[in-house]
Amino acid sequence: MIETKELTKRFDAFTALDKVSLHVKPGSVYGLVGPNGAGKTTLIRHLAGALRQTSGEVLIGGEPVFENNAVKERIAFIPDDIFYFMQASTRDMMAFYRGIYPRFNMERYHALKDVFKTVDEKRNIRRLSKGMQKQSAFWLAVCMMPDVLLLDEPVDGLDPIMRRQVWGLIMEDVVERGTTVLVSSHNLRELEDVCDYMGVMDEGKLIFQRSVTDLQENLVKVQVVFEKEDTQLPEGIEVLHREKSGRIHTLIVRCSPQEAQERLGGLSPILLDTIPLSLEEIFIYELGGVERGIKDILL
Repeated sequence: MIETKELTKRFDAFTALDKVSLHVKPGSVYGLVGPNGAGKTTLIRHLAGALRQTSGEVLIGGEPVFENNAVKERIAFIPDDIFYFMQASTRDMMAFYRGIYPRFNMERYHALKDVFKTVDEKRNIRRLSKGMQKQSAFWLAVCMMPDVLLLDEPVDGLDPIMRRQVWGLIMEDVVERGTTVLVSSHNLRELEDVCDYMGVMDEGKLIFQRSVTDLQENLVKVQVVFEKEDTQLPEGIEVLHREKSGRIHTLIVRCSPQEAQERLGGLSPILLDTIPLSLEEIFIYELGGVERGIKDILL
C-alpha cells in the first residue's frame, strides 16, 4: 500500500532523506522510530504529498502521491503541529473537508460527538489546548474514511483515557476497513501494543524494518552463572552487550530464547534464564548499544 523507492530529499547541501526504501503492507500498522532529526517527519510529509522528492519514488497503492488528488483523497494526515485556518472551528473544518474528501462520513461525525464531547465544535481550534486540538484532528481524520492514515506523534498531549479511545477507533478501522496506518512516535511502549511492523531511521536512512514478532524473537537478554569463571561462550553466538554483577553474567544475544537455552545450556551453567526485551531495549542495542544512551536513540 505504502512504498518508497530510493527516496532522497536534499535541502541545498543537507540530505534529509538518503535512499529510503520503505514498504508498508495494506491493512497493517507500521511504527517509525528514531532520534530527533532522523528524517521521520520529512518522510511522512512526502507520503502525504506535501513535499516533492529530489529523487526516487513515493507511491500509495502503486501511484505517485505528489500533485495526485485522486491519491490524496484516500489519505488523512495528522502532523505533530496541528495547523488549521486562522479562525476555523471544528465545524468549519468539517465543512471544508466535506468538500475535498468525497467519502467524508457525516453520520460518523455526529456519532463521534460523544467520544470527543469535551471538544466545543463551534470554538476556534487555535484557542483550544493542545490535547483538545489533537482530539479535533482525530475526530475529523477518522470521518474522512481514509485508506491510509499518517500520524506524526499522534497522541502527544492526550490523557490516558483519550489515548485508549483514539487507538480503539484507529484499530477498529484497521480491522473492519483494512486501513493502513503509519505512525511515528517516541513512545515505544505504546507502539509495541499496536504495531505489526517497525522501521528505524537514523541520519536520514532507514536502518532496518522488520515485523515486531521477528524483532522480539531474535534478540534476547540472558542471565547466566557458570560453574567456572573462565567458561568461554560457544563459537558463533553473537553478543551485543555483556556485563557482570557478582557471578551473574547478563548478555544481550542475537538469537531466539530457545536457541540461547540450547546453546548456553550445553555449558551446564548453575543458572540460566532468558528474559524478553522491550522494544525500547531492542532498539537501543540495535542502534549501537547502551553507550549511545536512550536520549540519543529515542528522544
